[in-house]
Amino acid sequence: MHNPDPNMSTPQPIIRQLDETAINRIAAGEVVERPASAVKELVENAIDAGATRITVEYADGGKTLIRVTDDGCGIAGDDLPLALSRHATSKIDGTDLLNIHSFGFRGEALPSLGAVGRLTITSRAQGHDGAEINVTGGKQAAVKPAGLSAGTVVTLRDLFYATPARLKFLRTDRAEAQAIGDVIKRLAMAEPFVRFVLRDVSREQSREVFRAEAEQGDLFDALHGRLRQVLGREFAENALAIDAEREGFHLTGFAALPTYSRGSAVAQYLFVNGRPVKDKMLIGALRGAYFDFLSRDRHPAVALFVDCDPTLVDVNVHPAKSEVRFRDPGLVRGLIVSSLRHALANAGHRASTTVADATLGAMRPEPTGEARVYQMDRPSMSARGTAYQAQAPEGFAEIQGMWGRVETPSEETPQENEARVDYPLGTARGQVHENYIIAQTATGMVIVDQHAAHERLVYEKLKNQMAENGVPAQALLIPEIIELSSSDRGAILGVAEELASFGLGIEPFGGDAIAVRETPAILGEVNAEAMIRDILDELEGEGESLLVQARIEAILSRVACHGSIRSGRWMRGEEMNALLREMEATPHSGQCNHGRPTYVELKLSDIERLFGRT
Repeated sequence: MHNPDPNMSTPQPIIRQLDETAINRIAAGEVVERPASAVKELVENAIDAGATRITVEYADGGKTLIRVTDDGCGIAGDDLPLALSRHATSKIDGTDLLNIHSFGFRGEALPSLGAVGRLTITSRAQGHDGAEINVTGGKQAAVKPAGLSAGTVVTLRDLFYATPARLKFLRTDRAEAQAIGDVIKRLAMAEPFVRFVLRDVSREQSREVFRAEAEQGDLFDALHGRLRQVLGREFAENALAIDAEREGFHLTGFAALPTYSRGSAVAQYLFVNGRPVKDKMLIGALRGAYFDFLSRDRHPAVALFVDCDPTLVDVNVHPAKSEVRFRDPGLVRGLIVSSLRHALANAGHRASTTVADATLGAMRPEPTGEARVYQMDRPSMSARGTAYQAQAPEGFAEIQGMWGRVETPSEETPQENEARVDYPLGTARGQVHENYIIAQTATGMVIVDQHAAHERLVYEKLKNQMAENGVPAQALLIPEIIELSSSDRGAILGVAEELASFGLGIEPFGGDAIAVRETPAILGEVNAEAMIRDILDELEGEGESLLVQARIEAILSRVACHGSIRSGRWMRGEEMNALLREMEATPHSGQCNHGRPTYVELKLSDIERLFGRT
């Protein structure tokens, strides 16, 4: 620690006005953190200019070249020098900073890029000739004529050449290129009616990294098509449409089924008024919506768009505009949680199609040459039922007990049998290894994990009972007094009402202390202080705490596990069918309490391919 000599006088600090170059370089450090940040700013400018076709090219991860070409409205030659001035913009007039309808509005991106790189802007506005301007390390050259049919081409070379120390903090070319791709994909999701092309021109022959053609149709169809292009077919097939509105906020997008989850939060895309954001509150709302469908190490895949009046959200809280502040965050959180839970409930017992794909992949036979072609038609259900007994070998009824139990259609008429397989989960035909139910559907077969399925059914019943009757609280004989800091005390008392709904009763106790008077009875004896401090850690890290609810539902899950059908239990045909019917009637029965599938559905066409039938 520096300790100046008290006998020596120190000179009075002099206040100076920084020059324009230094100001621009400081701004560049806030706005342009890496090549992906420059791409984001330039593409957002193109979208604000009304572009319908945007092409992005980069070399060496964007360190040596970034070029963005668009067909937007362009910039008149006389306005090019002004466009490179700090806080000069055509998007707002400065009278209302809370009513923002565009991506950009601060007027910092272009001068910041020109201050740390070699920037060239070539543009042509309607009714004007093409013009070009160059900026190198903050020094502008004169505007000169240029040939261009329409739109704008922005070329940025040697990013951070004017601040070489910043180059040392950049990652590898591959990592920077991946970050650029992520930025383009997020913006492509926000603008499904715009064509995006991303190329890597690091080598002599350019390589197209990403392409998303402009979508047609209404907003939902266009968004679904764009998500299929960006996130893949599997996400599009396993995502639920979300469309909900509450008090001026409109939530749209798609959320994947719990059985289509990820090991990290890489597949969570959130937008506010079309702007990609990374907001702690929104991420916490997602976690709350999927809380009892996924284990803590699994994360949902979503693409959600929150739209509202710009005056209800502040986007001017971060230079990169990646963070927002809602006027009523509780309202937005409630809208997200309730909408997602409602969509998941409406999905019923549905599980993701990737489960069946993985099953077929695991059981695919080794190729043995050209597949044999069978010249035969598949018999109808009625024909199979009529011929069943005639085809059965003599003594079949006796030997089937030796090899396993099979529900035979001979016990019912063909018409009754055909009606039963029309159920979504079909009709039980047998049980293997005393744990897996084999059911026949109209289009294939279903394999059910009887223990996991029944565990989910019991768990849902217990949750419904708890919701109806509340969580019983156990009063402490002597309240536990916990000393906290003033900020922690305010944070925990701010969620006291929510904690009380789960049986944890707290109240102020003078100074910075709180008193814990009740704990959830279902948890038994608990360390109240440790629980309170764990809740505070969650509140600080994630903006909310689900700790008490998690512990209570973990108890319910264990109760459901012990109260459900055990693996190894022999089940009668009527029991198996009763389980299938209850699964069809119970929401979320397609996954167990940890997000794993409770059944796998295989289409008959896929099964036939396994045996070479074409």
